Amino acid sequence: MPGPIATAAPTRRRSAAWGAGLSGLLLAAALVLLPFGATARAFDNPDLLPDHPTPVIDLARTLTDVQRSGLEQELDDFEHGSGWKLRLLTQYDRTPGLAVKDFWQLDERSLLVVADERGGNLLNFNVGDALFALMPRTFWVELQTRYGNQYYVRDHGRDGAVLDAIHAVKGCLAMGGCQVVPGLPREQWLLTLWTSILGGLIVGFAAYPRHEGRRVEWGWVLLLSPLWIILFGVFGVAPIVTRTSDLLPLLRNGLGFGAGAVGAYLIAQLTLGRSRPGTSGEG
Repeated sequence: MPGPIATAAPTRRRSAAWGAGLSGLLLAAALVLLPFGATARAFDNPDLLPDHPTPVIDLARTLTDVQRSGLEQELDDFEHGSGWKLRLLTQYDRTPGLAVKDFWQLDERSLLVVADERGGNLLNFNVGDALFALMPRTFWVELQTRYGNQYYVRDHGRDGAVLDAIHAVKGCLAMGGCQVVPGLPREQWLLTLWTSILGGLIVGFAAYPRHEGRRVEWGWVLLLSPLWIILFGVFGVAPIVTRTSDLLPLLRNGLGFGAGAVGAYLIAQLTLGRSRPGTSGEG
């Protein structure tokens, strides 16, 4: 549903083409992540609304008939069982605009999912205030970027992206809320793996002995601990434990951290260790 559109008084005469382009841009940005309490002047076309109650308005024909009827029943059952109102609007070149608010009686316990492929991201969300108490704004941003990006849409289809996003919200509401979007995509796990390995490399290079008689330079390891703890703990472990109970990616990241540390330690021994004072000329 459209948010407030602020306009500045023109300082000089602009061409009609520039004005038309600006109007199109504002209309394209009309459906954004805003609470339902926002008031605005925006496009309103109630003629595009169906003549019967339904939680799904599929103007862009994103879903098949079977998918649409199944989702309608699913959302109706969920609303009756939980009190949360989830609604889906798909659009392309036509939109009912603000008319959906009165049609669905959207309130603070409502979520409107808007699928419009004209923008860079397929998904937009209008989130009721009560939902923000259970799932913060960062959750909705992650939900949009995970399921609405062009690569996910390409691999799973527009219908898959829409349904997966709705099911993620339903799952979180059933659990009493989420701070992050559940599930660990492969791309996100690979990022955590690389940060874990990088953290291990830092530990390995810090730990190689710089003085005779030492095997591990614990002082250097502790000195650099803020860096490798952030890489391994914050970016390598936390995204996994907060999104899934699967131990396999956690084990893999731990092995990557250990392998990085051992590898860096050995490389430092073979390179930097040879230039250590007192090592030249030794057999």
